[in-house]
Parts: sequence; C-alpha cells; structure tokens
Amino acid sequence: MKLKTTSLTILFIMIITPAVSQDITKKVSASDQAVNTEMEARHSIGSTVFMLGNFLPEPPQFYQLNYGYKLTEKDLIIVEAITWTYKTPLGIPYGPSFDSPDEEYPGKIRAYGIGIGYQRFHWKNMYTTIQATSFLQHFLDEDNENIHNGFQLFLQLRFGYRFEFFNDCFFIEPSLVCNYWPVNTNFPEDFEEVEKEWPNYFLPEPGLHFGYKF
Repeated sequence: MKLKTTSLTILFIMIITPAVSQDITKKVSASDQAVNTEMEARHSIGSTVFMLGNFLPEPPQFYQLNYGYKLTEKDLIIVEAITWTYKTPLGIPYGPSFDSPDEEYPGKIRAYGIGIGYQRFHWKNMYTTIQATSFLQHFLDEDNENIHNGFQLFLQLRFGYRFEFFNDCFFIEPSLVCNYWPVNTNFPEDFEEVEKEWPNYFLPEPGLHFGYKF
C-alpha cells in the first residue's frame, strides 16, 4: 500500500479538493438540488486512487473494492476486498529508505484480504473509520515461485472528510490513516531478516477514496 508516487499524488489532490468542491457547489443552482434522500441511498460502492499505481513501470497489482451500508444518518458498515504486491517492509517511514531497493525482500509478497469497518460521521461530513482486514500472504522468491504462506491482521484508523457531488450521488474522501499490523506470521527466514529492522506500524498515510451512492 506504500506507493511513493501515488502518495504524493494523493497529497496534491487533498489540497485542491476543497477548492474544486466549493467551485462546483457554487455552479449548481438551488433549483437543481435534489430532495434530501440520505436514508434512501443506503448503499455505496467505491475504491481508492491507490489503484493509479498500477500505471507505474513496476505496478503493485493493487486492486480494491469497497461496499458500504448505511445503518443511520451517521453510521456505516464497510466491507472491503483488497489485493496488492509489495517488495519492501510496510513499516518503512517516509525518508531515504522509503521504497529503496536496498530494503527489498529477496522476492515479494502477494496479499489477498477481506476487511470490515465501521464509519462514523461527526461534524458535517467529517468522519472517522476503524477497520480490520485479514490477509492471506504468499511469499514469492525472485523466480516468482510461492515458497511460503502467512497471515496478517491489518488494522486502520482513518480520519477524513467526504465531499459530495452531483446531487450527492458521487463522493470523494481525502483522509489520513494510521496503520498497524499486530499479527504478521510465517515469514521465511530471509524475508524476516529484512522485516525485523522496521516497525509494525505506518503513519500517517494519505488516502483518497471515491464512490457512488445508491
């Protein structure tokens, strides 16, 4: 989930999003505003701009799909399917070692996860989300052969704001995320030699989700 170029892109988008949102809001006349259908649009589906990383020269094969169900005006349950490949420990902070080839595993890790989260809206569209994702991890050697399997429990605390567009049907959610993985099992010995040098948390990470409500 650590994509240096994509993270910088997200930070830029997070800066310009409020200005764009305000401009669009001004251009939409009052007569075009739909009747409040907040509780009618209980469902949502979306993803993240981290998938833009798949256009990089060495794509991480990152794919994510989110489904949300609104329990009340302020409370949602989220189910997430996610997969990606990474070559360096997730705990490397921003700096010279971030995504450095010198910190790469002797291969890579391919992870497949299912997560469930709870989202709570507070003042206006400001929200927090807590989420737990269980990952099955395949450890691949330099010949792309699966040499071991492991399990990871990935926890997230997300702080963000939802901007809604086009009669509140579409939304984007810039956010900052605290990541922590207390369980990370069955690392091959040569992978563990690289992994043990870094913490089992990463913060803050910028995020930018988008979606459609129906």
